[in-house]
Amino acid sequence: MTTDQERPRDLGLTESSSGGGGGGCGGDCGCGSSTVALPELDARQVPPRLRHATIFGALDSLASGEGMVLVAPHDPLPLLDQVATRTPDRFRVEYLERGPEAWRLAFLHTGG
Repeated sequence: MTTDQERPRDLGLTESSSGGGGGGCGGDCGCGSSTVALPELDARQVPPRLRHATIFGALDSLASGEGMVLVAPHDPLPLLDQVATRTPDRFRVEYLERGPEAWRLAFLHTGG
């Protein structure tokens, strides 16, 4: 089980807004944006029996330096424990939203 001291750390990510201005490219295209837009996987839309497999497939597809946002129907502590066991030190995780309707977490592949 994850303790408070083992809780995911802040990644220092800034979410891009869906409103006008900047394209969320990270500043590489010249649009003026310096925010990082991460793809989002809404696990609430995945049948419960397939959720962890789907999430691990998505995480496994990320290259070093890439990330994604997971939207979960509950605090995914068991999943975080599985990620830490299966791929230690590979991902940094930041809670973006903590319920009650959805939990949103950013995962960043650190190359570990």
